[in-house]
Amino acid sequence: MRIIKKISEMQDLSRQARLARKRIGVVPTMGFLHAGHTSLIDRARTEADLLIVTLFVNPTQFAPHEDLDTYPRDFEQDCKLCEDHGVDVLFAPPAEEMYHPDHSVWVNEEKLSGKLCGASRPAFFRGVCTVVSKLFNITLPDFAVFGQKDAQQALIIKRMVRDLNFPVEIITAPLIREEGGLAMSSRNRYLSREERLNALSISQALKQVENHIVEFHINNKQKIMESISKHITNAGGIVDYVSIYDAETLDDISEKSSKILIACAATFGKARLIDNVVLDLDADK
Repeated sequence: MRIIKKISEMQDLSRQARLARKRIGVVPTMGFLHAGHTSLIDRARTEADLLIVTLFVNPTQFAPHEDLDTYPRDFEQDCKLCEDHGVDVLFAPPAEEMYHPDHSVWVNEEKLSGKLCGASRPAFFRGVCTVVSKLFNITLPDFAVFGQKDAQQALIIKRMVRDLNFPVEIITAPLIREEGGLAMSSRNRYLSREERLNALSISQALKQVENHIVEFHINNKQKIMESISKHITNAGGIVDYVSIYDAETLDDISEKSSKILIACAATFGKARLIDNVVLDLDADK
């Protein structure tokens, strides 16, 4: 596996691969890799001739009060996992390589990003869209793989690719859970043993709704959201949001909606956790 830290070197390698008609796949990450990440890597490996994983803790998507400085990092372990899963190139640039001291150009998405995580983290998706645009221009991929855990992010990246005409296919891979049901996240390491047990209330609440969607009936959104929120709050979590939207547009659900996204974010201790389920309404008819 080749480790690259310079943009020019990464671009040169990708250009050579494209000239050789190799199919380039990229998996963007912020490192501290876990089984959720490696599932994305494995998915990309199935069709990439050149598989690139990017490792960059992007400062522009963190607000001043958030955990940029303490975000978990383990470069040696990340390298080992990438090698074990057949990664060809690990692109791991320093922040000063990615952002010029007086950088002033941003990529904004203005329809999908004001909801869910974007409502409480207003600068977050500007940072995400900007850095992903840069990573696409650096790695020149044919396709990129993102995880369903970050459902809003995946939809926003798809919209960005469509509207800005990036020649990149976006693949959304399934959400991966720990044995107890907790959605895998690098921030899970912040949880104490008790907090980790309490945080299972998130996936439990979502699963309960998923299993009883006919009983709840999707037209009664308020009852569903209140049920999820109460379950999490009773376990000691601080709920940021519980929301229900059309899974493909993030519009309010309507008779035209074939799939719905039930998403939530809650804080346990120092860890802000997100989770979601997508329900196929057509399957219940």
